[in-house]
Amino acid sequence: MHDGKVIAERYASGIGVNTPLLSFSMTKSVINALIGVLTQQGLVTPSMPAPIPEWRGDLRREIEVEHLLRMTTGLALDETSSFSEMVYLRDDMAGFAVKAALVAPPGTRWAYSSPTTQLLARIIRDAAGGPEQSLAFAWRELFNPLGMRNVTLEFDATGTLQGSTNMLASARDWARFGLLFVNDGVVGGKRLLHEDWVDFSAAATLDTDYGAGFWTNRSEHESARSRVRSGIPRDAFFAAGDLGQRIMIMPSQRLVVVRLGDSIDPTGDIGGLARLVKEVIAVVGP
Repeated sequence: MHDGKVIAERYASGIGVNTPLLSFSMTKSVINALIGVLTQQGLVTPSMPAPIPEWRGDLRREIEVEHLLRMTTGLALDETSSFSEMVYLRDDMAGFAVKAALVAPPGTRWAYSSPTTQLLARIIRDAAGGPEQSLAFAWRELFNPLGMRNVTLEFDATGTLQGSTNMLASARDWARFGLLFVNDGVVGGKRLLHEDWVDFSAAATLDTDYGAGFWTNRSEHESARSRVRSGIPRDAFFAAGDLGQRIMIMPSQRLVVVRLGDSIDPTGDIGGLARLVKEVIAVVGP
């Protein structure tokens, strides 16, 4: 999608422009956007203590919303030890995550963590007023304004949005989502995301190539530098999910590239995506 218009697309047999496709962890970037909407509306700020009552009586009360977005809570919620148990064995996913112990001061340690994003989903549920209200909020404040129509959100058994994974949407809908970030959080002349939100989301966390809900090239991490060398612009950042699901957002190029499908490459075929991005940029020009 260039300058807000689809300029090229290709689908496998049996897949079309309206087919909802699984995102895996690209869902985390949608949670980022919903928190950005709440921030624009004055209901949440990144610097506020996370509104989680269970933490008020101990050191976890120092954990801020930004720490959740950047996965720097310091909680014992590393992906390898907690993701499968939370998603497959727990009815109340956030209820599982909220019990984690603090193992490092908030803001000092980064660890990729799906349970951390699930806590943000509970914050969205509570701010919206409940399960049904959170679904209505997502459609009213995000999906409908963007023109996203083929979207399915999944919930846990307690009615909390599955924030870490498993949202489905069509490729065009994923591109429309990326376009919101190309356009600095504005759609149809209306600001959906706080004016600082896009740069905040794309700014690197500590010494990693992770931002806040997105992976980013705006980093000195070797993975970011390698992507830049491969032809992906320095200002690019992207949503990413298992098996190579990606929304590459390139504001300087006014360009969004969506790649969905099953990749057996352990990197999710980031090299193939980089070749595609480089070739598209060569065609559309500066």
